[in-house]
Amino acid sequence: MSPAKTRRHQAIRTLVQQHQVASQEELRALLAERGFDVTQSTLSRDISELGLARVAGETGAVWALLEPTPRATAVPGEPTLSALLPQLFASVEGTGVLSVIRTLRGSAQPIAEALDTERWPEILGTIAGDDTVLVICRTDAARLRIERQLRELARGAVRRATPRPLAPSTARSRRVG
Repeated sequence: MSPAKTRRHQAIRTLVQQHQVASQEELRALLAERGFDVTQSTLSRDISELGLARVAGETGAVWALLEPTPRATAVPGEPTLSALLPQLFASVEGTGVLSVIRTLRGSAQPIAEALDTERWPEILGTIAGDDTVLVICRTDAARLRIERQLRELARGAVRRATPRPLAPSTARSRRVG
């Protein structure tokens, strides 16, 4: 990683820890005040590389740096389910072999990615929207085990500040990615 990128990443970490940053544009403006002129695509890449996620703040969703929990298969800097779920999980329910995980708005992608990284044999795959992850399990019994495990992980990790689920948006558009 270049020295400039390292400095920019450190500045982003500091900004999201010290400020309630509500949008990428607000983060770009704060970086510009500190001498970092970045494009939106560079900032999006930085946010992904740092493992930032949107969590409920005092006045709405804000960017936060999630502290990954160590585990044997973790990639350094990659958020894990045990780190993400206590902060971003709202609920899980399902039928048959399908489970739907509800998250805070903007949080489904990192949860789906962390779930895929776990490589649980009971799961065939995931599809993430904005605040919903569809989990396709191998059997009905596997779905029940997965749902129980997700609820336990959501309750089990050390909680810093418990985010409140954001009010659902009136326009329920879905992205699949």
